[in-house]
Amino acid sequence: MAACLRSSIFLISVSALFIFSASLTAVRSLSPLLGVHPLEEKYYGAQVIRCKDGTGSFTRDRLNDNFCDCFDGTDEPGTAACPKGKFYCRNTGSTPKFIFSSRVNDNICDCCDGSDEYEGKIRCPNTCIIGGNLQYKRDNYISRTSYMVDTESSKSTITNSENMIQKLKGLKLVIVLQVTLISCLLIMCVSRRCARSKRRRVR
Repeated sequence: MAACLRSSIFLISVSALFIFSASLTAVRSLSPLLGVHPLEEKYYGAQVIRCKDGTGSFTRDRLNDNFCDCFDGTDEPGTAACPKGKFYCRNTGSTPKFIFSSRVNDNICDCCDGSDEYEGKIRCPNTCIIGGNLQYKRDNYISRTSYMVDTESSKSTITNSENMIQKLKGLKLVIVLQVTLISCLLIMCVSRRCARSKRRRVR
């Protein structure tokens, strides 16, 4: 009975933790709004949102659902569903800008913060360094330094390999000369023995 109660409490705790993390993820995905200019976040805060061109309206749950409800793309600021839509690149640390929605998730990094390629098919490094993105500068410096070190080490490895090849060629020549000399000495020894044995037979 006690074991059953413990396992039930454990399952309830795990379920509660899972629901809490899922709700936290959902809240994170809604705020800040993907592709929306910070000054327009209040505009998207209502439950029913009007299209900016006045052609209609949509509910908040249809925001960024990858289906174009407004001709001007008001309902799809973060997807490529609307041909006339615009995606806002926050580009923290650099210059913010708008790009056409058709460039969202097209496997090309158009925003320097990589926010336009959120599906994960391509990894966009954060290159927004004008405002002082020290993390990128540090990582970039480290990668360039390691590349230079790797280049230098590969050059030295190539030089060492060439020197080793030359040494091996010289060693091979020495070994060939030694084998030839030993062969000649063996032939001379064998021929002398043969000559001595012939002399003995002749006597």
